[in-house]
Amino acid sequence: MINLSDIQAAQERLSGLIIRTPLVFSQTLSRMYGVRVFLKLENLQTTGSFKLRGSLNKIKLLPNASRTAGVVAASAGNHAQGVAYAASLAGIPATVVMPQWASLSKQLATEGYGGLVLRHGQDLTEALAKAQELADTGLTFIHPYDDPEIIAGQGTLGLEIMADLPEVETILIPVGGGGLAAGVALALKSIKPSVRIIGVQARLTPSAQAARETGRPVPVPSSATLADGINVTCLGQQTFPILQEYLDDLVLVSESEIADAVLLLLEKKKILCEGAGAVPAAALTQVLKDRNLGRRLVLLISGGNIDIPLLERVVQRGLINSHRLLTVRVILPDSPGSLGRLTTLLGQAGANILHLDHDRLGLDLPLKDTRVYLALETKGPQHCQEIRETLADAGYLVDNRV
Repeated sequence: MINLSDIQAAQERLSGLIIRTPLVFSQTLSRMYGVRVFLKLENLQTTGSFKLRGSLNKIKLLPNASRTAGVVAASAGNHAQGVAYAASLAGIPATVVMPQWASLSKQLATEGYGGLVLRHGQDLTEALAKAQELADTGLTFIHPYDDPEIIAGQGTLGLEIMADLPEVETILIPVGGGGLAAGVALALKSIKPSVRIIGVQARLTPSAQAARETGRPVPVPSSATLADGINVTCLGQQTFPILQEYLDDLVLVSESEIADAVLLLLEKKKILCEGAGAVPAAALTQVLKDRNLGRRLVLLISGGNIDIPLLERVVQRGLINSHRLLTVRVILPDSPGSLGRLTTLLGQAGANILHLDHDRLGLDLPLKDTRVYLALETKGPQHCQEIRETLADAGYLVDNRV
């Protein structure tokens, strides 16, 4: 077990090598949820994630004999980049095993930091097993979360939060393998025992919930999730007892809630974060929205490494979920002027046409008709309903797809 002095020593060790990321106040979120909301922007960290803290702390503590052969790690992406960058600072080679589904941008970034990427396995557990095999050849294994020196490095985030906001009452933290949550919780609780620590996990991979229910880390099925950075099927053996002692609560969030949170942070705060980094915001806006969270709340935005093609899909899904993007299929006569009348009507209703497509070949369509697919930008749920009513009043047959 580590203690506060280990985390404080890690902070001194990392001084000048990492970014002391900002803790910013969000007036928008505070007004929306009736509590003073602060965001710890670790998405602005070098490599785009908190993972650099633990990796660098671990590698700086390696004896000289272990540096010659180099290090090996397993990661879905953020730990990979942290290890690759930390190893490059130390001048030692790094090999990283990534699951087959790992983000392409994270693979490329890891290689850009000088790491050798090997793709293996369908989940992080399989990638970890492969990395441990490579460690038997003489490489030093850098675990992504289940290591005291990794936990201590991540815990430096807690020291920064406490220094910047000693009045903090509650903090929402993403939970995957538990390294980040364990380190931050230990740091905060050691200084201010009254602070509430609430972990947030993706509903599709509830490994921390399973561990809390059974009293020990147990594997759960692996599922693809937008929060790939916390897609860990089994909580760490060393992180579990720390979380059992210091975690006050744990909540789960759905994929649609995560997508909505990514869009919320991007649109309202101009903060680009990945799915794992958005889960605290997802919890605040849904499962915890009616909970008493005190007067000062911190959301730990743990990372910002998201593929741009994925971001495009996430934004579109978020707009659909918030009813600001309405998709409809309209049947109309396949005759001159009919499409113009439809688009004119939609314009008068205040709908902005983002996409339009014709289907004249549907076997269920009469030969004289055509089906038009429309993606419409709207002002919200009420506007969507008004558009549907406008089309119905005009006699159009509408197949709503929201």
